Amino acid sequence: MLSGNFAWLNALTILLAFAAVGDRAAHWLVPALPDAVPDRAPTPLWFAVVVLVVSAGLLLLAYRPARNLLSRRQLMNASFNQWHLGNAYGAFGSITRHRYEVIIEGTESEDPGLGAIWREYEFKGKPGDPSRMPRQFAPYHLRLDWLMWFLALGSPGFNWFLPLLKRLLSADCATLRLLRTDPFGGTPPRWVRARLFRYRFTTRAEKRSTGLWWKREAVADYVPPMTADSAGRRSRG
Repeated sequence: MLSGNFAWLNALTILLAFAAVGDRAAHWLVPALPDAVPDRAPTPLWFAVVVLVVSAGLLLLAYRPARNLLSRRQLMNASFNQWHLGNAYGAFGSITRHRYEVIIEGTESEDPGLGAIWREYEFKGKPGDPSRMPRQFAPYHLRLDWLMWFLALGSPGFNWFLPLLKRLLSADCATLRLLRTDPFGGTPPRWVRARLFRYRFTTRAEKRSTGLWWKREAVADYVPPMTADSAGRRSRG
């Protein structure tokens, strides 16, 4: 929960699980919570026996998933019995070996050609400037940064990404508040573009010699330079 970008999933799981904890056990864990109601009827013996039997069965079923968790060939989102109980579950079935990032840039130059000076828009949580140390935001969920990460993975996003670029071209205040920095200080750029970069952490030797946290290389143009007029034509198309 302290380090994950999806800490809200952990929080929801804990909340649901804690709903099954009895008052007496909750009071023992956190004395500030009220103790069990004195006049509540005691737990029936048959119910306690059923709970113990079911708990013992789930512990037995959890053996194979727990062993899988420690395996070098760990299976994700796999079932280990015909009842599909006690499975290995993860938010993602697999992860990529390389990290790609979509970087948004703007320029005030009349011509977006070779002589243009492009400046980057910085996001709060995602990599951008290679010299910037990665920040910690969990358990807060940065929705826009999260969408930008999926965009770089190949998720379709032009239904929201092109409107985002259009808002940047008009220097929309509400949109700029979602970002870490606006390189134009609240004034609209003439052009914006998006490029795809491949990122990796620097080695210790690279970090000592350059001071950079990331090493990146340009891969491809994601969205070619566009103006407010061309953004309007694309959205209508």
